[in-house]
Amino acid sequence: MTHNTELTPKFHPEITPSLEELEAQQRHLVFRRFTHEDAWALGSLLVELARERQAPVAIDIHRAGQQLFHAALPGSTPDNDAWIARKRRVVERYGEASYLVGARFRAKGTTFEDSSRLDPDRYAAHGGSFPIDVEGVGVIGAVTVSGLPQLQDHRFVVEALEEFLNQR
Repeated sequence: MTHNTELTPKFHPEITPSLEELEAQQRHLVFRRFTHEDAWALGSLLVELARERQAPVAIDIHRAGQQLFHAALPGSTPDNDAWIARKRRVVERYGEASYLVGARFRAKGTTFEDSSRLDPDRYAAHGGSFPIDVEGVGVIGAVTVSGLPQLQDHRFVVEALEEFLNQR
């Protein structure tokens, strides 16, 4: 069987990360600053990576309640925008990656939907939204992807953040 390397992701979606791995990602992926230009550059990187993989995703970057970047690639739907909003609200409320929040509930033997007491039509602790955390400031926004299975959405955002921050 021949593999198209452009479509083969760098990660193994079947391997669920531990809480420790997810927490380490969050500690590691911190910005020195985050400007409108940074939002454009990060969003453009995500679009480039998604196009290379023909990923049917929508991409969103919010800072302080303002949408700084949005793109919908072929194959994405309006439902992806609704998922983005729900996942982003989890990051805004908890200050942590949406996948990490969901994983914390699963580690306690429950689910976010059953135990958070938040409206599931407004909040979704599914992978794909990651906090924009600025050194000395804290979480000021979120970068969110929707369109892949939740762990792949999460890993896609993490991969782009790692690449973006390593270029800085």
